[in-house]
Amino acid sequence: MSGLDALYQSIILEHSKARHGSPIADHAVAEGTATASSHQLNPVCGDEITVRVGVKGDTIESLRWDGAGCAISMASASVLSDLFTGMERAEARELIEEFRAVMRSRGQLVPDEEVLGEAAAFGGVSRYAARVKCAMLSWVAAEDALNQLS
Repeated sequence: MSGLDALYQSIILEHSKARHGSPIADHAVAEGTATASSHQLNPVCGDEITVRVGVKGDTIESLRWDGAGCAISMASASVLSDLFTGMERAEARELIEEFRAVMRSRGQLVPDEEVLGEAAAFGGVSRYAARVKCAMLSWVAAEDALNQLS
């Protein structure tokens, strides 16, 4: 295993245990913040997640989540929570599209750490079609919640 692969594996394991942004119930929403939630299920493996996005103006004030599933899906939600908090909605939509492109590439696209931050750690997951849905689950939920707020 290369040093970069080991680092990426470490990021995924850390986030699967630490679960930044979870649970939803532990976080109060600031006054004037619009919220929307989305529940998504991966019927292939049983992973499920509920994401709540809080937006004030064009800024994502918070992304909180609850879920149950494999280390990849839980770590992806944790990384997403860190990335989205404080981000502009348009920037978040671009980030979702970039992550989706990497996940659909079947390992052909090298994730840009400058753009994806710690989400680049999931680049290796794209080589395993059955795991792509795990990594994408929270991102699809966040996208749905953002669309509800548009």
